[in-house]
Amino acid sequence: MAKAVIPIGPYHPLQEEPEHFLLTVEGEKVVDVEVHIGYNHRGIEKLAEHKSWQQVTFLVARICGICSTSHPIAYCNAVENLCRVEIPERAKYIRTLVGELERIHSHLLWLGLAGHFLGYNTVWMWVWKWREPVLDIFEALTGNRNHYDMLLPGGVRRDLNEEYFPWVRKELGELKKNLEMLSKAILDDPVIISRLKGIGVLTPEDVKNYGAVGPTARASGVKIDVRKDDPYAAYDLIQWEVATCENGDLLDKVVVRILEIFESIKMVEECMDALEKVKGEVMATIKEVPPGEGIGRHEAPRGETFHYVRSDGGSSPIRHKVRAPTYVNLPTCKATLPGSQLADAIIILASIDPCYCCTERVAVVSDKKKEYLTQEDLIKLSWEKTEKLRRKYGK
Repeated sequence: MAKAVIPIGPYHPLQEEPEHFLLTVEGEKVVDVEVHIGYNHRGIEKLAEHKSWQQVTFLVARICGICSTSHPIAYCNAVENLCRVEIPERAKYIRTLVGELERIHSHLLWLGLAGHFLGYNTVWMWVWKWREPVLDIFEALTGNRNHYDMLLPGGVRRDLNEEYFPWVRKELGELKKNLEMLSKAILDDPVIISRLKGIGVLTPEDVKNYGAVGPTARASGVKIDVRKDDPYAAYDLIQWEVATCENGDLLDKVVVRILEIFESIKMVEECMDALEKVKGEVMATIKEVPPGEGIGRHEAPRGETFHYVRSDGGSSPIRHKVRAPTYVNLPTCKATLPGSQLADAIIILASIDPCYCCTERVAVVSDKKKEYLTQEDLIKLSWEKTEKLRRKYGK
């Protein structure tokens, strides 16, 4: 059978950041994939060299809108590592609370989009409806639904109003009930199981070979999590467990994120309990940043976010290096895509929860014929497979 090459990207609405995939297919079967990155250089690291140590916190919050507190946490950890500063205990709980709320809303966003890609738009609408109260919680506690800008090196910029805590507990309790219902619906639906189980498998060996992180690794039974492996903030002050699955397929990537949401809800509740008891300052004084190097890590919703800073004793970093989790998770498609069906390709690529972009350009080249596939065309392929399975199972 003749081979054809299907390019996806570099700008495509189903990919979070500009990424270029060249899928080699034989009929409907994907036999190889080539990945090209580097289309979205915004000069963040160079801009940091012209900002004060405090200003960089707001700059890195704009690296990712969905993870707008993950990069500031990693950056502040790096600066505090360089300065050998211990932040106040109350600030530790606030950082953890905001970080886990962000994990909840990020995983809900991904679950909704996963439902859309599979042709379950009701799931998409349900989950995004449940995500709205989480954003309302952010607005009440931080003043913003996104880009919360709560952190600075040394602690947090402002304290939390504990009067909102009873309402936050009530909203999170409702979310738990909704998620329990969704979990049962997913596990009881033979069509969803057929679309996800055994598809896009990432083995533990592949996790190690590619250096995968976050839910992408934990869905394969690899129990790595910066919050446990290298504790920071209040993660060693509260009780929680690392959520893992064993099969490494698309189903386990869904399940592990749902389990993580439940754990994050528990952590937020524990942080609120602690904040009602732990009083005091929320900022440690940093008079100057000495010469040297510092590293900071944070378990973002997609996995480990890493920041490196270097100082010459001045008012700005002379070097700032950022490594986001998508950078290391993206190459895993070399292991998960070959052997899959074209209709499954888009959900396999989305399973690592990459960053989205907004410019569409996809082409299929076969011999001398060239046709164009839009976002709707790719989703339609996925939906058609779902419909075939629905008819098969009589649903």
